[in-house]
Amino acid sequence: MQIAQFVYPDNHSEFPFNFTPQLLFIFGNRELLETSGMMEQLSAKYPEAIFSGCSTAGEIANESVLDHTIIVTGVAFDEVVVKSSRVHLDNVAFDSFDAGKQLVSMLPAEGLKHVFVVSDGLKVNGTDLVKGMTEGLSPDVTITGGLAGDGSQFSRTVIIEPDGKVTTESVAAIGFYGEKLSIGFGSRGGWDSFGLDRLVTRSKDNILYEIDGEPALDLYKSFLGDKAKDLPASGLLFPLGMRDSEDRAPVVRTILGINENEKSLTFAGDIPEGSFVRLMKANNDRLINGAEEAAQEAAKGLENNAEFAILVSCVGRKLVLKQMVEEEVESVSEVLAGPVMTGFYSYGELAPFNRDSLCELHNQTMTITTFRE
Repeated sequence: MQIAQFVYPDNHSEFPFNFTPQLLFIFGNRELLETSGMMEQLSAKYPEAIFSGCSTAGEIANESVLDHTIIVTGVAFDEVVVKSSRVHLDNVAFDSFDAGKQLVSMLPAEGLKHVFVVSDGLKVNGTDLVKGMTEGLSPDVTITGGLAGDGSQFSRTVIIEPDGKVTTESVAAIGFYGEKLSIGFGSRGGWDSFGLDRLVTRSKDNILYEIDGEPALDLYKSFLGDKAKDLPASGLLFPLGMRDSEDRAPVVRTILGINENEKSLTFAGDIPEGSFVRLMKANNDRLINGAEEAAQEAAKGLENNAEFAILVSCVGRKLVLKQMVEEEVESVSEVLAGPVMTGFYSYGELAPFNRDSLCELHNQTMTITTFRE
């Protein structure tokens, strides 16, 4: 495997690849992706390459966390084959389940080992997207990825389609094929829950209307106190832990928006009626330890050290950690023994909790996918 990386606009005069990239991972600021011309240059120079990437709430380049940049990482495998697919959401009437199922149906099934997916971060129900992909794949095919970000603005997100086009309201996937490829993955949070479990008494998909028979927004505001005036942004600091059955580990759900008229909360993933939710808050040391645990889990799938890793962490973690944010990335690099790393801060992370579970949507986690050929 050959890997090289550069940061735009820091060093963009010439592309530093002494090989022809088979795959280009690109994560960057939305406005730069749309206006810099970088994608057109890369597409023209590497017309045979497959692209994967999206807009972010912060970019990861090895042990650095950056803003207002574009991180370009070129990869060429020795024997591994990659295929791509993409779905425009208007082609499936904004049905996220159908989008996921259609997306993986376009990847050849024989020999498929892993799927990495990037999705619009605001127009997709991440829970349904994952369910559709899972239904359309063999159980031994693993899935990881993330939902695009747009800083803390939550106004518009874009993805990089396989041909290098920058587009909104779209989902794209890369399929990996080959016996020589080892894939690892891990996803951990590190948030502390507090208070009592509360019953979701009215919800629809990812919109929560009532908790314990009370308007969800009113109850949530009572938890936040003075920070309620800063909603929805302050909701990133106080996610909900949600479990829909006694035997499932809780998943974290982040608020994407509020509706004052309906007194409702909109989340990045489903909050089913009958599930239980509990408020969560940040502990910086626990967040960094969570990143370490995710790296330890991601290292388990490899016979030797990872050569390359994609990190997808949550915008909420970045806002909480502030100037300490690079510590979670550094902790991952130390555990993985220094692979080339790229990635982004997202509006949702896609990964199994461990190797014995199915992929699902997470919020407020550090999710890592490791590669070795």
